[in-house]
Amino acid sequence: MKYRKLGRSGLSVSAIGFGCMSLHQDNEANKNIICEAIDRGINFFDTADIYDNGENEAMLGKAVRKHRDKVIIATKVGNKLRKDGPGLDWDATKPHILASVEQSLKRLKTDRIDIYQLHGGTLDDDINEAIDAFEILKKQGKIRFYGISSIRPNVIREWVKKSGIISVMMQYSLLDRRPEEACLELLAANNIGVLARGSIAKGLLAGKPSEHYLDHDASEVNKASTAVALLANNKRTAAQTALQFVLHENAVSSAIVGIRTKQQLNEAIQTISAPEITEDELGYLKHILLPNRYELHR
Repeated sequence: MKYRKLGRSGLSVSAIGFGCMSLHQDNEANKNIICEAIDRGINFFDTADIYDNGENEAMLGKAVRKHRDKVIIATKVGNKLRKDGPGLDWDATKPHILASVEQSLKRLKTDRIDIYQLHGGTLDDDINEAIDAFEILKKQGKIRFYGISSIRPNVIREWVKKSGIISVMMQYSLLDRRPEEACLELLAANNIGVLARGSIAKGLLAGKPSEHYLDHDASEVNKASTAVALLANNKRTAAQTALQFVLHENAVSSAIVGIRTKQQLNEAIQTISAPEITEDELGYLKHILLPNRYELHR
């Protein structure tokens, strides 16, 4: 497994990260696949306090307990379940952040969270208040670093300007190249690592039947997925080609992959040892479709 520095943190994270959101309810199976991932070099695990109403954090905490010093745990805060019905409410206030970390620490069975991420955000948030909460938690030793999970350029710019974030988690793939326009260069220039999610675009770049995705219609998605499969050409799988497309970007520290089975784990890990995507192949892929742009929150 290859490792990359995560921004200005000094942390070295595996180029392939483990997205725990996709895991099913079988805790023993989850533990086995997480432990195998650790044995094979994956050290970055991402979850959130709202995944499975907190059960995802609890499952991860149990699975990595004996390996705690080998892994980097990232979780998120900011959403909370509504008391009067289904759905979520947004809360980026200082009291909510300071209270939520205690519950996450308890569920994760750890004394510190390596990266505590704000799970979204808008310009209506009191960003300075949220930053103050994260800085307090750093001083208390309850978190080592903090970041945000956001696809909104205007929000990202404010956090880059005002805070000490080390990472931004954002959606990025051949079918979602919005970060190239407004974010990747900014984050690289400020030594802030990108944690890329959705790099296989819900499986659409790995053989799933084509359908509408963002501003691409099904025919455009099919065109992109066909190109990815063509370039794979027995050198690597389509999913590995899609992941290498993302990992080729200097700003990207880790591609976060949803893994449920050992087969998926093998494929993700072997992305690193598969023949590296070439500049010609990258150029070909980038000219398949026009890059999309952020329409909102610019």
